[in-house]
Amino acid sequence: MNSLIKIAGALLAALQWCSATLFCAELPHNITVRPWREYQTLESFGTSGCWWPQTIGDEAMAGEIARALYAPEGLDLSVYRYNVGGGEADNPACRIWERARRTESFYVYNEQAQAYEYDFTRDANARRMLDKAIAQGAEQVILFCNSPHFSMTASGQASGGLEANASNLPKENYQAFVDYLLTIADWFVAQGYPIAGISPINEPQWGWGGDWVGQEGCHYTARETVELLELFAVTMKARGVSYTLVGPESGELTKNYNDYIDLFWRSDILNEFCDSYAGHSYWMDNDLWRKWRSGTRFRLRYPDKKFEMSEWCELPMRLDAMSIDSGLYKANIIIQDLTLLNAVSWSSWTAVNGDGVLDLKDGELIYHSRYWAYKQFTNFIRPGAVRVKLSDSFGLASQLASVAFQQDGEIVLVIVNNAEKEERVKLRGDYSAVKGYTTDETRGCELTYEGPMAPEYLLPARSVSTLILT
Repeated sequence: MNSLIKIAGALLAALQWCSATLFCAELPHNITVRPWREYQTLESFGTSGCWWPQTIGDEAMAGEIARALYAPEGLDLSVYRYNVGGGEADNPACRIWERARRTESFYVYNEQAQAYEYDFTRDANARRMLDKAIAQGAEQVILFCNSPHFSMTASGQASGGLEANASNLPKENYQAFVDYLLTIADWFVAQGYPIAGISPINEPQWGWGGDWVGQEGCHYTARETVELLELFAVTMKARGVSYTLVGPESGELTKNYNDYIDLFWRSDILNEFCDSYAGHSYWMDNDLWRKWRSGTRFRLRYPDKKFEMSEWCELPMRLDAMSIDSGLYKANIIIQDLTLLNAVSWSSWTAVNGDGVLDLKDGELIYHSRYWAYKQFTNFIRPGAVRVKLSDSFGLASQLASVAFQQDGEIVLVIVNNAEKEERVKLRGDYSAVKGYTTDETRGCELTYEGPMAPEYLLPARSVSTLILT
């Protein structure tokens, strides 16, 4: 009997140990990179120069900003989005209440000639910012409009119609707008600027105008959007321009999204002339189902076309830009857009502002947490990198998010740990060395590991980690 009791006691102890091991001790998360399963090729990371560059009057500060955004030791971005303003800074009838959002135009009225003429000495601060960005490494420039020039609009304002949800560009002025933007683009090309594309339309779904005149904007129906872009395409083809047509920069990828995108690709002219569709991933942050559904629909219906994510910021902005919360938020969105929307490019909205990656306070350049989180991607995932499949053991309730790219014989793996505690990961694959960089509450994209492959890696609590596997 004593021997049976001892055996039973031993079995009970063993069961208790197993139970503790299985249910109490946390096993590391497994991550397996499968480089033979490839997805989209990354073309670029970038940011927009809208409103803020025209306020940078100090040349030294302009240089510091350009280095932070485009130099290899900075974000090393490759795309600069230059705003071709609608001229509200010159408009006597301007209703935009925030002066910083009133743009200076190249298209000005000559009283003596009684006609509009081009003056490319204007918008000097913004052009200087563009020059410095290119000097630091910006390889491509996209010229984008929020509205046609105010002189072409029905309301006489570039902030939208006097009534919302009505196009502010009369159809008889479509060709004038086309010629205006192409004249500006051709001037930049002639000066040697690397103009990669023009984007005539911004967020056509929104009402733009009426009682709300917070910025320049112009509403277009899906049909009006296609008709205007078709005219751009036909004219650009006839001129033999060297840059592409980008658009229509949908303001949301679900509301009326299908109408705009389906009509866009149903156009024989646009289907032949364009190979990508640009949109903004607002209003669906962390809604994985909606993003997956939008990305899957696009991929299945238009398998030979690409999606460009050309603008995002936290909207509305509730998080402290200096806290790691803000950095984690942005890093999660980037991973979602790369994996669920299959974006081939990703650009943030205003670079220097409260909602940007940088800000200016009392003459000092401030680096937001979003800056360092963005750097975890932009410094290591370069144009030409190919996204590859990841298999993991995260589970639906996991607070980890990840994406992997393959380039130049190495794997770049970015992992976000949203949890309040450290997490362990085990990498499966035939790799010999690892370099790791970390952004968290106290570090900004710092080198935290360099050496041979280890059995496990520790992800700090609330952090973004980039692991380079060779």
